[in-house]
Amino acid sequence: MNAFVTEAFSLLGVGLAVIGLRLYVRVTLSGFKGLHADDYLMVLAAVAYSVETYLAYSVGTFWKGLANNGMTDEERRLLDPESDEYRLRVNGSMTQVAGWCTYTFLLWTIKAAMCAFYLRLTEGVGYRKRIHAGFGLIGATWIAVLLSILLGCRPLSKNWQIYPDPGNFCQPAISRIDIFVTVVLNVLTDLYLMSIPIPLLWQSSLRPLKKAGLIVLFSGGIFVMVAGILRCVLIITDPVNGAQQAGSWAVRETFVAVVTSNLPMISPFLARLFRPIIGSLRSLSLSSSKMSKTTRSDKKPGAFRLEDKNPRRGMGPRSVNPLPDFSVNGSEEHIYIRDDGKGAHTRYGKTAGHDTELESGYPTHTRSGVIVKQTSVEVTASRGSIDAEDIGDYYLVKQSNREADRFAGRTSDRKQQRLNFGIGRAL
Repeated sequence: MNAFVTEAFSLLGVGLAVIGLRLYVRVTLSGFKGLHADDYLMVLAAVAYSVETYLAYSVGTFWKGLANNGMTDEERRLLDPESDEYRLRVNGSMTQVAGWCTYTFLLWTIKAAMCAFYLRLTEGVGYRKRIHAGFGLIGATWIAVLLSILLGCRPLSKNWQIYPDPGNFCQPAISRIDIFVTVVLNVLTDLYLMSIPIPLLWQSSLRPLKKAGLIVLFSGGIFVMVAGILRCVLIITDPVNGAQQAGSWAVRETFVAVVTSNLPMISPFLARLFRPIIGSLRSLSLSSSKMSKTTRSDKKPGAFRLEDKNPRRGMGPRSVNPLPDFSVNGSEEHIYIRDDGKGAHTRYGKTAGHDTELESGYPTHTRSGVIVKQTSVEVTASRGSIDAEDIGDYYLVKQSNREADRFAGRTSDRKQQRLNFGIGRAL
């Protein structure tokens, strides 16, 4: 019993919080003047939900789960009307009748709220006749359910009669007329309500994934139907203890009905609320993935790296060697001209601190030398351990190797290539 009390009031707290969040969203967007019939009906449902939870609690706490069912004719005859058990059974039966009325009123109020919401949702779409028919169906079926509870056993006082046995229809905890009428009409109205938004969403031009999510969101009545059918099975298969279990499932069924009927209104707000958190987690995951796939290496100042990417897919096999690192550095080496005074000159380049003859024999018309800048390009090919995923582009590697062979000499011990060339121009 303690577990049931904890569960029942926990579900009540969550359900009321969901309704409160719905009202907060509606007031924030439209103000109090923007509230509609479905919002006021949901407030009425919150009151009925609180009363139903209290009645379910009192059945087990105050009346010990007893009612006028689960007794033999001999036990009924011998039970003293002045005894505590007699009082518990009578009060328990009265509470069962009140519980049936509140339970059905809550479910049908939620149905009316959903129908009013569909009326706003489909304004100008052409579904209004079906929605008006839905209001008529909800009203008619609720009256039928209420009459089955109140008039299925006449007079009404027989619902808590102990002796003689009043019969199954007058035992509200296990009354089959109450069970079957309520379950059948509950399933019928839920199916009709789901038939309003689902075809509308199916014909919409939304993306398939979003369309499927909204269809699932508006199909919450399926869970309510399953819980109602399970409640019916428990009562029929276990007339003695099934009533107490059915009370537990009634609370769960109404909780699911409250939450699923409010989700379409609060889901956009929840999506906006948690979008930054989800986005941050997604960005963190992507950043971690990129960091794990990026090869870190120390580069000289001014160097740049060609990454192992193949922009030309399908153009050839992948290389098993990564691309080399290219370092481009400017030098302060100079070229100057020496004139031998006989009409010829020799051009020298200063490389690594030494004078190197570059070319000679050119005629000159001046004895003055012009200093120009020499540019040095240093190409360093680094080869390290190759991981399974470190695959370069076959054609880029071949091209880089050909360019290195054309302009530079190789050194086998250090595995690096250095190209020094000069461009001289007299001004």
